[in-house]
This record gives sequence, C-alpha cells and structure tokens, in this order.
Amino acid sequence: MFWPVADGLFVACVAADKMARKSAAAARHVLSDIPGSLGVAALRAGAFAVERRAPLTALAIILAGAGIGWNATAPAGVPGRHAAAPSHAIPTKLVTSAVTIRTPHRRAPTSPPPAALQHELSALAARFDEPVGIAVTDVTEGWVASVDGQQSFPQQSVSKLWVAITAMDAVDQGRMRLDQGVLLTNDDRSVFFQPITYRIDKDGYQTTVDELLHKALITSDNAANDKLMGMVGGPTAVHEVLQRKDIEGVSLAEDEKHLQAHIAGMTWTPEFRPYGAFEEARGRLPREVRDRAMQAYLDAPYDGASPVGIVQALAALKRGELLSPASTDVILGAMAKARTGPRRLAGGLPSGWKIAHKTGTGQDWRGATYGLNDVGLLTAPDGRTYAVAVMMPKTHKPVPARLEFMQAVSRAVVGAWETDRRTLASLRGSEGNRGD
Repeated sequence: MFWPVADGLFVACVAADKMARKSAAAARHVLSDIPGSLGVAALRAGAFAVERRAPLTALAIILAGAGIGWNATAPAGVPGRHAAAPSHAIPTKLVTSAVTIRTPHRRAPTSPPPAALQHELSALAARFDEPVGIAVTDVTEGWVASVDGQQSFPQQSVSKLWVAITAMDAVDQGRMRLDQGVLLTNDDRSVFFQPITYRIDKDGYQTTVDELLHKALITSDNAANDKLMGMVGGPTAVHEVLQRKDIEGVSLAEDEKHLQAHIAGMTWTPEFRPYGAFEEARGRLPREVRDRAMQAYLDAPYDGASPVGIVQALAALKRGELLSPASTDVILGAMAKARTGPRRLAGGLPSGWKIAHKTGTGQDWRGATYGLNDVGLLTAPDGRTYAVAVMMPKTHKPVPARLEFMQAVSRAVVGAWETDRRTLASLRGSEGNRGD
C-alpha cells in the first residue's frame, strides 16, 4: 500500500513541478523566521527534496531529522531520549582573535534622545525580563537612545552586512565588479540555509558577485556570504574595512560554516559539506559539549557587536559616509528587499513607513535561541530615518513573544516620530498666531 501511494506522490510532484518549486521556496521563507532547530532543519531539507522531485527522500529526511532533533534537544530525563556518542574529539577553541568592542564616537549627537522614547525602550526591556540590547538613533540629528547599547551581543547573520559593505568597498576601489563571474562548486557548500548551492551540478554553478551579494542580504544565504567573504580576503579584510571606515563596536569571526561549527562545539571539516552531515554530527555530540560551547559563545561572542555600534554604522551608511552613492544604493536596495524576519521590526510599522534591514537567527539549544536579532533603517512617510537594532543574546521566549517585543520597539520609534511631528506643528501654529 505504501509504495503505490509513494510512487503516486512522485508522479504528482513531477506533473506539478512549477507548483512544487514555488511551494518549497515559500516554505523556506516562512521557516526562515523561526529559530533553526534540528526539526526545522529537517523540514527545510525535506522541502528541498520535494523541490528536487524526490518525495521518498523528503519523507525519510523529515522523519529521521525530526528524530535526531528530538534526541538532541529534548530535556534530560524525557522518555525516549538517548545520549549519542561523538564520532571524534571536538575542539572548541576559536582560531581567530576577537576584536575589542569600543564605544562608538563617529558623530556627536546634537541633542539628547527623546526622554519618552528612552523611557519606553527601558520599560519594554524590563517587561521582557530577559537580556536584550536595543539602540535607536536619528540618522540626521545623531542622538542615541539605548538599553545595554554598549554591550557586545551575538550578531549571527547581521554580520553579512559587513561582508557586503567590504565587497562594495572593493567595487568602489576597482578591485571587484558586480558583474564579475564566480564559479561555485561543491567546495563552496556551507551550513543551514544555502539555497544557492542547490544549483551546483557536476560542472558547478556560474554566478556573479552581484548575485552573491543579493542572496546574502535578501535571503541570508550562508554559502553566498561565505564565498563573498573569501573573495574579499576573509575576516582580516572585513576588519580592515571596519577600522578604515571608523566603524566601532562591530566585529566578526569567520565565515558562517566555521562560525556555526565553533558555536556548536565542533571544528568545520569538508566531511560536513553534504546536506544534513553537519546537523547529524552535531546531533551526536554529548550534551555537556554543547552546553560548554554555547555558554562560551554567550560569554564572549565570536561575532559580537554592540547595538550602538551597529546603529551608528547604519546611520553612516545611510548618510553616504561609508561607500560611493552607487554602492550605498546597492546595499540599501538589497536590505529593502530582505525576505527574512517579515514580522520582526517590520511587523510594528504602520502603512507609509519603509524598512531596509538585516536579521540574524542563531542555533537552538535546550529550548533557547542563541542570537536573535533585527537591525535596520526605519523611514517615516516624511523621509525621516532612524537606525534601529534589537539584539537578543539568548531567549527562551516563545516565537510570538519575541516578535511582539521587536514590533513594540518599532512602534516606540513611530510614537517618537509622531510626538515630534505634533510638537513641531504646535510650534509652527504658535508662531503663526503671534503674527511675527
């Protein structure tokens, strides 16, 4: 009974090829806003298998992945969970040295932040009752309102923004072109979300710098980001650009595949390139190894950045202080098309507002997500722009509570803008009544 049904499913998938592809892509976009547990990874892999016309493989991946995810993440003592032995000794030391997080000083504010906004942000953080970092700056006036804004928090995929800026700086200097050809091969596979690698065949996949940059910023493709980072010269080149552009309070460690391996308590090897191999190896780690690795990452994030440093860098980008006008437009244009996190900061914006942003979502462990962020530029109907960063280093809150918190920050920014508009209108009215 099973095989005829399975074969029928296969035929249906082939006949509805276009629909299956669209459905798989849509599923991955929805899942991108849910923390990446092993169960979610299994569903993503299953969606990819369906897209590639392999329903039986998809079913096997989903069932096996769900079992692995339960084994790896279920609390201790839960019936049915069995400890698995590691396949080899796993070193946890990070090979790159950390960059000191300094207090940003790019532009002195012309005025203090609105008292009501600062009070609202502090109240929101207190009610959330978990560690969180928030920063808001007016791009034109330069004031900054923040909560733990100078502390270093895990960035996760927010760091793709600095890789993209480094790439566009290379374009500005004539060392790289957006239409420059790039060949992706199996050696370029990364971890987790990397749909661009689905296009790699026996001859590789011919792409461009422009596609890599847009895939990294719009869909947060890890393989696209890793290839781009390698092309610009690796973490050292990104650090050099950050320093040369006077971007302080921002750092990063390695590319995604090496970073995510370190966070899990592993060292990246080519054996992890096949789809699911990394997750399988991670699932075999003893719980105590994962515990130590995740706590080490939390204590001193390898990709740490401060909310204040991020918003000041975003404000400088918007003002055109980091790149040429054309390159600035490329970065901001891609951020405006971001498909990840549609219900994070963007979810709190009313009609007429625009957002250009970059999200970050870390690994799940023991019911918590390590590194959940959204940073971006929020532009009001009158063109006034605010740079905003919300960073959660470790959260046990359910997904709706996390989203509501980020949306509340956006609403607080909108409220500050509305208050300022009313105040300005009142002042203009008073001047008109005086007849001066």
